[in-house]
Amino acid sequence: MRQTRVGGGLCAAPLLTVITALCLLLSGCSGLPAAREMGDMALLRTLGVDPSPVGVAVTGSTGPRARGLQGEGESALTLSADRPSLSGACLAMQGQSDSFVFFGYVDQLLIGQALAEEGVRPVLDYFARDAELGLGAQLWLVRGASARDALSAGGDKGLDSRLETLQNDSEMGIANLTRTAGEVYTDLLELGSAYVPALSPAGEGEIALMERGYGVLKGEVLAGFLEGEAAKGLELLAGGPAADILDVELPTGPVSVKITAACTKSRLRFQGDVPAALELTCKVEARLSEYRSRPESEALERLRAELEGRERERIEAALEQLRAWGADCTGLGARAAMAHPAQWQAVRADWPEWFSRVPVEIRVEAKIL
Repeated sequence: MRQTRVGGGLCAAPLLTVITALCLLLSGCSGLPAAREMGDMALLRTLGVDPSPVGVAVTGSTGPRARGLQGEGESALTLSADRPSLSGACLAMQGQSDSFVFFGYVDQLLIGQALAEEGVRPVLDYFARDAELGLGAQLWLVRGASARDALSAGGDKGLDSRLETLQNDSEMGIANLTRTAGEVYTDLLELGSAYVPALSPAGEGEIALMERGYGVLKGEVLAGFLEGEAAKGLELLAGGPAADILDVELPTGPVSVKITAACTKSRLRFQGDVPAALELTCKVEARLSEYRSRPESEALERLRAELEGRERERIEAALEQLRAWGADCTGLGARAAMAHPAQWQAVRADWPEWFSRVPVEIRVEAKIL
């Protein structure tokens, strides 16, 4: 080991390096973001990306509580820049604020519809490589508008509160399923398609953003949107609770049934090495939420049949569009492959084509508590 003399004694060179690094940290070196005062930082919470005539348009918002410790109660700080690259746009935003702009707190990512139609892969690649951003942010597709328009709809309050509310509602099963950028990125790499919750700016005087179903990406490009019954069907295929109420008029009076859980299992039936059918079994749990007189067994059987029929129609509506796009974005084939790994490897590369034309058999089993 090379040694150097310090103050008449011997000291290992690596030790001197450590001491130097500690001195830099303790001195508050301005080149280290961690050494900055929180009050001197603008902590971006929401980032939006759109195409631009010069390349890419990036818009960021802090939210009203995120402009450092001393910024509590201030209006949201919104920054934007158009540059040939994402890294260039993010760097340009640094010069628009008197505070250090920090991207490490971004937990909401909005992609405009125009960018989704061009391809989302460059944006997700950038997030995956960037040390501050990463892929943990919730991903949203802005339908019929740009991400910049959506961020503008947030006004002085920003969008972070509204997006967090949607995320919390989703976890409780009362809103659209949410996806992180990492989940979408993984699905695109492994399945070749992915679904993303879609939002649109609301009208003036209303809440900033409204749910608009799901956007479906095929490859890295937007294939189309699922909404209404088809969106509910996608939720059933994905195994998320399609939060909803079924109202039925029985001889004993009106009855309301609330969906509490749903799970769909898939199985591929082969004829030799060729897929012969995709079998789907969707199990739905529900409970009686309102009734004048508790239904007896015969009435409960009618309720169960109506619930199974409605959920089946929703699955059929979703599959009709997904199969037309060749987009198995919920991974039905990959899940079914666990029972036939060798045969799956033979059809995996061509699965989008098989998914579009293989017969599908759907069975729905409902349980009402």
